Amino acid sequence: MPLLRAFPVAVPRPGQRSPDRPVDGTAHAKDALRHRVWTQLERQGIARFPRPVYGRIPNFEGAEDAARRLAGEPEFQSARVLKVNPDAPQRPVRYQALLDGRRVVMPTPRLRGGFVLLDPSRIPAGLRRTAASLRGAFQHGRPLALGDLPPPDLIVVGSVAVAPTGARVGKGEGYSELEFAVLAELGLVRPHTPIATTVHDVQVVDPFEVEPFDVPVDLIATPTRVLRTRTHLPRPPGILWELVTEEMLDEMPVLRELYRRRGKAVPG
Repeated sequence: MPLLRAFPVAVPRPGQRSPDRPVDGTAHAKDALRHRVWTQLERQGIARFPRPVYGRIPNFEGAEDAARRLAGEPEFQSARVLKVNPDAPQRPVRYQALLDGRRVVMPTPRLRGGFVLLDPSRIPAGLRRTAASLRGAFQHGRPLALGDLPPPDLIVVGSVAVAPTGARVGKGEGYSELEFAVLAELGLVRPHTPIATTVHDVQVVDPFEVEPFDVPVDLIATPTRVLRTRTHLPRPPGILWELVTEEMLDEMPVLRELYRRRGKAVPG
């Protein structure tokens, strides 16, 4: 599936292929992997609210421990700005960053509201835990125009499954890839900007095939360990504009503005 193709999407049911996915071996294998991991998290009692975790970046027992392990790594320690996804399992990462005095850029769900900046210098210490939540981020953060986005020193993404090779799959909707593509389009991502994820140990799986738009990870933090993938998998170059639809431009003002910047007339 090319980047951004799966929009709009519906949440897949257990055992069902993600909507709008192509019928090919790699996509089928990735969907099967997602459902296997979701089922394992549910059956083993590892999954946390919101549940069920099918169709989500799954929250898991030990998310705080995984965040603390990531926070101990030099990439986190040296980062002044982190881009962190808005999903529940990465809330402890957002909180730890704010606790340490680091700024957090958080994409809004489905990028419909662009990006929000959480600046710990503007958030009272007693409210930083709240600010790390999705609702709290809207209360205590401020929307960022594209021109005000700072380059992240560390990117943290949510995952359904990852491999020691750096291969990663999300929930199958393509938003994490889109968030990365927007930053790449703006020239805010360096070739070696580190990309990390926090997952439960059962989400670390054997190597699997990826697709050209998939975003690989350099660091995998679990409740028990940190893996350095030393991945050789390529990163997506940016937004594949030939695949962007009018509906996507309508739904995501960020895309609409970037489209205009390219000197293109917005449809409609």
